Amino acid sequence: MNNPVMNKLQQIAEENLLEIEQAKARGQAVVGFYCLYSPTEMAVAADAIPLPLCGTRNDPIAAAEEILPRNLCPLIKSSFGFAMTDTCPFFRASDIIIGDTTCDGKKKMFELLSRYKPTHVLQLPQNQDPKTALPAWRAELERFKTIIETHTGISLTKDRLRSAIRLMNRERAARKALMDVNKNKPAPLGGSQLLEIMFKVGFLANKETGISMMEKIVAEAENKAFRSELPGDKCKRILLTGVPVGVGSDKVVKIVEQSGADVVAFENCSGYKQAFTVDEDKDPLKALAAQYLATPCSVMSPNTGRFDLLREMIRDFSADGVIDLTWQACHTYNVEAYRVNEFVQETLGIPTLHLETDYSESDTGQLRVRIEAYLEML
Repeated sequence: MNNPVMNKLQQIAEENLLEIEQAKARGQAVVGFYCLYSPTEMAVAADAIPLPLCGTRNDPIAAAEEILPRNLCPLIKSSFGFAMTDTCPFFRASDIIIGDTTCDGKKKMFELLSRYKPTHVLQLPQNQDPKTALPAWRAELERFKTIIETHTGISLTKDRLRSAIRLMNRERAARKALMDVNKNKPAPLGGSQLLEIMFKVGFLANKETGISMMEKIVAEAENKAFRSELPGDKCKRILLTGVPVGVGSDKVVKIVEQSGADVVAFENCSGYKQAFTVDEDKDPLKALAAQYLATPCSVMSPNTGRFDLLREMIRDFSADGVIDLTWQACHTYNVEAYRVNEFVQETLGIPTLHLETDYSESDTGQLRVRIEAYLEML
């Protein structure tokens, strides 16, 4: 559907790489991030540009498999493949890479990634205990702060950090408002549309531009400007949980839509897990450590926050069904799928479907059969 706001977003996205190059020419640093646990506020406070770098396309995976195991998570292989083939302009623009020990595959991949770019890996605790894990994570963020200060030559004062927290809170609030439009029935945005918008906005160098675009899109969506025909009352509303998805790794979303249902919400870290607010009144490092450690990812054991978030989202988005997506070899999400299925079906009374796949199109037919059968059951 031809929409002026979407056309404007496309234009801004196309001009964004030039804006990043111009910023670098002026001496502005670019920091590449691979996970939601790493506080982008650190880069923003140093007047640097934070960029998300997780690979979401299948194209570079074949090259990555020349070094990495074939039976590894496609997100890790895609990320590394883009780096080794120098085919991601955002990786190329990054002056320093920030990773963290979210999973064994990623942390070992970062060792290899350091051959291509300066890489700093945050040592993430594996639980969210405020007595043991939080002090360790706070200390790790202190070390991260020093790394960014050394790299940029800018001292990250409390005032700079507070200013960065306020800006990023505004961006997250705008992103949450964008996702929240689909609480309406019928949903004003299709799942593929929502993914495309969040994907493009995520790479914008200018945070104010991204916030403004999301606010405009929310206003347009509330006026039903994005879908030529809104879904009918019988259209099933699906919540997608599990691993992150993006443009290029969205085949499950497309199959659901092609099968006549609607993906109205994304619980994953490319979706609603980003809808948090850092306390602006506390000591900034303490506030950042507490909020980021609370991210409900399956790498945490236990991961009770995910179930609280699922309960809230299923209710607020009026979900008829839940699809739990796991990438091949993502063991933490694959093991946790059992408890998710148990919680959603037995506690909340909502049917679930667990899918394990990769980025390729080889199993599209099989996925379509399973998804169509699941929607028929709903």
